[in-house]
Amino acid sequence: MSEISRVLKTFVAYLKRPDLYPELGRKIIKNTVNRKSAFKGKEKTNSWAASVAISQKEAVFKLFAINIEDFRDQYAEVLQSANRRERECPIKMGGPGALELIYYACEFTKAENMIETGVAYGWSSLAALLSLEKRNGTLYSSDMPYLAQDGDQYVGCIVPENLKKHWKLFRFADKESLPKIFAECSSFDVLHYDSDKSYNGRMWAYNEVYGKLKSGAVFISDDIGDNSAYQDFCEKNNIETTVVEYEGKYIGVFVK
Repeated sequence: MSEISRVLKTFVAYLKRPDLYPELGRKIIKNTVNRKSAFKGKEKTNSWAASVAISQKEAVFKLFAINIEDFRDQYAEVLQSANRRERECPIKMGGPGALELIYYACEFTKAENMIETGVAYGWSSLAALLSLEKRNGTLYSSDMPYLAQDGDQYVGCIVPENLKKHWKLFRFADKESLPKIFAECSSFDVLHYDSDKSYNGRMWAYNEVYGKLKSGAVFISDDIGDNSAYQDFCEKNNIETTVVEYEGKYIGVFVK
C-alpha cells in the first residue's frame, strides 16, 4: 500500500467513526502545525541515553533484585504459542519488547492493577497478564484501532483466552481512553507507555498517569530516544531513572 493510499484509507476510516473525531483533529494538527516538535530534543536524549544505558538483565537486577533467566523457561510453551499466533496474523504490528522488564515489574510490585498504552499484537499485555493473574489483578490497556490495516480484530491476538478475564481494553486514543480507565481504577502499580510517541503526546500522558501511580510503582516508557520528553519529564520531577538499551532502542524505567 502506498503512503497516499494508506493516508486516504485512514482518513476515510476515521470519518466512519465519530467517536474518533477528536483524535483525527489532533492527528491533523500533529502532522502539520506541530510536525517538527514531535522530535524535539532527539539528539540530546539519544546522546544521554547511550551514555547511561544498561542491559535489560542488569536493569531488572538493579531495580528489583531479580534474575531474569527463569522467565523464558517458565513460560516457554506460552511464548511459543504467542509466536505462532503472531506469524499467523495477516497484518504487521509491533513485535515483542522487553518482556522480562514488564513481567518482573509486576512481580516486584505484587501488582494488582497495571495500566499500559499501546497493545498491537499484545506482547507487553501478555507479559503483564502472566504476573497479574497470580493475584487476580487487572490490566487496563489503551490502544487506537489500526484503521489503515483493518486490523481491529487482531489487536491483542497473541493473548490466550484464559488470561483475557484479567484484561480491560479501551479502543480509543489515550486522551479518550485514560479518563475512562481512571473512572474505573484510580491507582496503579505499574505503567507501560508505548503509544503516542510525539513530544507533546508523551508529556501529556506522563503527567496524567504519574499522578495515578502508587508510591513504589514502576514507570516504564518505550522508545524514549524519539525525543526528549522522557528525559525532560524526569529532570522536571527530580526523578532518578534507569535507561535500558534493548535491540537498538532505549527504554526508560524508574520506581516512584
